[in-house]
Amino acid sequence: MPGTEHGPGAGAPVGAAAPGGAAAPGGPARTDDVIHDIGFRHYDGPRFGRGWIVRSLLVETVRGVFGLGRPARSKVMPWTLIGILLVPPVIIALSLLLTHSTELPISYTQYPGTMQLVIVLFVAGAAPYCVSRDLRHGVMPLYLSRPLNRSDYVLAKFGGLAIALFGVLALADTLLLVGALLTKLSVGHQLAGWAGGLLVAAVLALVLSGISLVIAAFTPRRGLGVAAIVTGLLMVSGIVQLLIAVTTEKGYPTVASYLPVLDPFTLVDGIAVRVLGVAPTNGTAYPDGAAGLVVYSAIAIATIGASVAILARRYRKGGGV
Repeated sequence: MPGTEHGPGAGAPVGAAAPGGAAAPGGPARTDDVIHDIGFRHYDGPRFGRGWIVRSLLVETVRGVFGLGRPARSKVMPWTLIGILLVPPVIIALSLLLTHSTELPISYTQYPGTMQLVIVLFVAGAAPYCVSRDLRHGVMPLYLSRPLNRSDYVLAKFGGLAIALFGVLALADTLLLVGALLTKLSVGHQLAGWAGGLLVAAVLALVLSGISLVIAAFTPRRGLGVAAIVTGLLMVSGIVQLLIAVTTEKGYPTVASYLPVLDPFTLVDGIAVRVLGVAPTNGTAYPDGAAGLVVYSAIAIATIGASVAILARRYRKGGGV
């Protein structure tokens, strides 16, 4: 506020009009207005700059996805879904110990595909928290009043959600690894499978985070965002499986082998099958040869890049500044 004094002495009037509001001889007209010192202080501490702001925004996004620093009701949904996601690895580990089996009933790369619904619900609940609230409450000008640009904001939100989702998927694969090692399965073979599972988790986290954030950014209401993400991802998956069945029945197996690129889960699964040589999830057929790998990889990279570009454009138009 122009003319406001800052410093100790909050509430004390720092300037008052002459009694009766009389103007001083030869000076401007005075009124009865009084300027109070309400205790504003200048910040004299260190300023860490743009990098520190981006880091803080990323960390806060990761914490918020898990409900940390938020009300208790915000922790219920993410931790319930995480618990559901981690129960099967624990059961598998116990079954290995009791039956002395010599191999895992499910591979590290197949696990995300078998828990598709839980993963979709988790990312659908997290994405609207990351982006839609800031647009709905019109606080983007406050973010951008700092040395922070729109691309920094988008990358911090995208990275925060991707890290959180990767952490959950990696934890599930790690529990599978612990169960396998406790039953004294081949250490080298299990570590190689676990590393492949982490690769799948990383790519899947990037693809799902990009798609879900784009949907959430265009649905400012959180409930609508959750419904749109769940409906969109599950509907696409169902339509893709239907198209694969139809084209295979009509005698177009090559076309059917490329249709999985439309579903994020089968897209990543197809990359894992061709890169790591693992078995596909749910018996899905993928194209043979390098051409198939190139197409699948290119579409995955394009999906991630396009998602970030759309988010940046969305905040350029909807940022309010």
